[in-house]
Amino acid sequence: MVKAVVAVVAVPGAGKTTILKKLKEIMPSVFVINFGDLMLDEASKYFGVTDRDEMRKKLALIDYRNLQLRAAKNIASRSEDIVVVDTHAAISTPYGYYPGLPPEVVKALNLDLIVFLEFRPEDILARREMDQETVRKRGLESIEMIEEHQNISKMFAVAAANEAKCYLKILRYYYPQQYPFQHAIECAKELANLIKFVLQQKGVVI
Repeated sequence: MVKAVVAVVAVPGAGKTTILKKLKEIMPSVFVINFGDLMLDEASKYFGVTDRDEMRKKLALIDYRNLQLRAAKNIASRSEDIVVVDTHAAISTPYGYYPGLPPEVVKALNLDLIVFLEFRPEDILARREMDQETVRKRGLESIEMIEEHQNISKMFAVAAANEAKCYLKILRYYYPQQYPFQHAIECAKELANLIKFVLQQKGVVI
């Protein structure tokens, strides 16, 4: 049975994947699972979609909600002690923003902590420009659009934490990096300390 569930949220291009790889190096016992990958696996089987952008654009809202809930129940049923969920607080669709952690998903996950990662929009844009697959499929958003998405995501993260009655920690990385992957390394250390705190609060010896 899962002893602690932590959601790490940020907008696309923030560097979450790299950060969570660094976290695994510091804390190998953590099981990292990508919420969107679970949804896409199910969407591929039942709806024949091939990528996340197609999933966001083509699925009816009720089907998208069901995929979210199915993914949340999958995570809640896992046997690992510490699960870190790599996800988004707000999903940008052609029709507007949609919550990545709606109430029924939050309840199914039984979250202990939500960590919101915030970066300079300019840095996020630069990371996206390096990802040619993202550029090809989604195009490039402006700095203003990234800033809006990040602000909306923060509001949705607050709402999710309120629904879950769990901690919300906001980690901001607006300072220039002095060496490669400085933000990722420092963020991973912060995440490891937060996870240890959650476990201690629950009386779990690590």
